[in-house]
Amino acid sequence: MHFADPMLLGHPWTFWLGWAWTLSSVVLTSWIVLQRRAPVSTLAWIMVLNLMPVLGLVVYHYFGPRRVRRQRLKRWHQKAVLMSQSDLAALNAEHPQAPLWARQHARLIETACGIAPSSARSLELLGSGGATLQALLAEIARARWHIHLEYYIFDPDQTGTQLLHALTERARAGVQVRLLVDAIGSARLLARRQRALLRTLRDAGGELAVFHPRRLDRLRPLVNLRTHRKIVVIDGRTGFVGGINVTDDENELVRPHDAYRDTHLLIRGGAVRWLQYVFLKDWHYAQGRPPAHDAHLLPDEPPGSLPTQIVASGPDTDMEGTHRVMIDALNLARQRIWLATPYFVPTEAALTALTNAALRGVQVKLMVPERSDSRIVTAAARSYYDELQAAGVLVFEYHGRVLHAKTLVVDEDYGMVGSANFDNRSFRLNFEVAAVVFDASFNGQLAAMFQADLSHCQLVPTHRHAPPLQRLFEAVARLGSPLL
Repeated sequence: MHFADPMLLGHPWTFWLGWAWTLSSVVLTSWIVLQRRAPVSTLAWIMVLNLMPVLGLVVYHYFGPRRVRRQRLKRWHQKAVLMSQSDLAALNAEHPQAPLWARQHARLIETACGIAPSSARSLELLGSGGATLQALLAEIARARWHIHLEYYIFDPDQTGTQLLHALTERARAGVQVRLLVDAIGSARLLARRQRALLRTLRDAGGELAVFHPRRLDRLRPLVNLRTHRKIVVIDGRTGFVGGINVTDDENELVRPHDAYRDTHLLIRGGAVRWLQYVFLKDWHYAQGRPPAHDAHLLPDEPPGSLPTQIVASGPDTDMEGTHRVMIDALNLARQRIWLATPYFVPTEAALTALTNAALRGVQVKLMVPERSDSRIVTAAARSYYDELQAAGVLVFEYHGRVLHAKTLVVDEDYGMVGSANFDNRSFRLNFEVAAVVFDASFNGQLAAMFQADLSHCQLVPTHRHAPPLQRLFEAVARLGSPLL
């Protein structure tokens, strides 16, 4: 007589579940290791998948660091189709040299991002969403040929509706309006109840494209691979770039007491053509076809007096342009580094560059919000305070409003304004854009803005008091920082 194994007879499902868990763990761990990502990120994902075998797999599907070969190949193809020889010649016609001290840095930007040094005739810092909206509306009213806009967040609230009305009016006047928005960040604008608002723009002749739209056959890009860029180009000569989205949350004219504190930049001159280049690539990729050729897309521009270079990066390349540029800029510093960022979840390389600067005697000031719009990110950022302060970094928390500015001041001649946070997501998972300016006057203006913001900050004490549970939460949040 044969007897069945009592373990199999009594609990067959646990036996098979154990084997399924083991097999999936081996397969998924091997898959993650073969991605050849940063060791810290790889180990974090292995822990998630093994400790949460079912939930972890779902989380990995939406957040995991897979290579984006399909997106990369598509964007390379669109770049080749978009840029004719005459277009490339026009872009490179103005190719000024960066200042001698910055030439290797400028070469790094050009090699990593594919964008050559340029210049601007004028630069205007905009220190709030309301000021940016007013400047944008004024430039839109003067547009003659085209208005190109790319935003992560474009809300159909008072701010967004005002801007859409202005765009619709210019479209009716014969100006070509193209609006590109991210499917996740601008979900409210794309909702069914806003169709009438968007139809009005389309009926006037405007065009709308959506970056990585929600579709059942492409669920994965819903979280990663977002365009976090904020770009406006008007007639190929005037451009806007920075951290400010189109939303009442950042407009102090609508929300005078709690609007986000943010920074944007208005550029006139040759550098705008490179913003145009970035926008056109994204438009072609999202729309599936290039815009009709227009002689005004890349107009001739005389050289300006302000050396300016556009930095653009995204997960369609392994170069990590923004990440490399930030680290190299920190390594350039000999006197000061003043960094403002709403999300501070640095990579190991970025953290080392920041602390190295402080250790070699550079004055390093880091400004972060007291509370960002993510409790986990705020906790993760605070987990780095002790290490930063031990190296001599001065950490300031901005109070009263949410700090959303993304700026960098290095020494007396380097300034950066852009869309990228100082975190893994901006460095590796999102499409970002920034302007780097090699000019003492601009640096002074950006530094003065930073100094003004310090009046709303408190210096974090070296031995800050935090309850044990809070410390534990911060430590756990830091463990997940490679995934944020």
